[in-house]
Amino acid sequence: MDTNFELYDGKSFQDICKDIVINQSNRKEQIEIFISDLRPLIKTANDALQLVPLIKQYIDAGISNDEHLIKLAVICQRIMANISAAETAGGGSSYALTMEEKKELMASIDEINKSGDILSKKIDDTKDTKKS
Repeated sequence: MDTNFELYDGKSFQDICKDIVINQSNRKEQIEIFISDLRPLIKTANDALQLVPLIKQYIDAGISNDEHLIKLAVICQRIMANISAAETAGGGSSYALTMEEKKELMASIDEINKSGDILSKKIDDTKDTKKS
């Protein structure tokens, strides 16, 4: 199976797998930086109660992004396996997504957009509150 199967604009299956590994290895550092940036904003226990859920959402958003990349990698593996099987059988390549897979991808895209928007708004609100 060729792992250099191009998905879009020069991005291959192999590149997506690398992205997954890099994201996982960088997550700890990103979280530590994020927490250290928020630490000066915590003056009281009430501040901590407001910021801890924000940190949790940041961590969850990162995990969610990785899960979506992993789902994309699984779908790409299926496509590559179908192409390989079709080529072995001597027929054309058949790698269409099922309706269920299409719905799942669209739901994942919507979820990523919503979680990113919510997290950005909460970060902005927290910064605004601390400036006041």
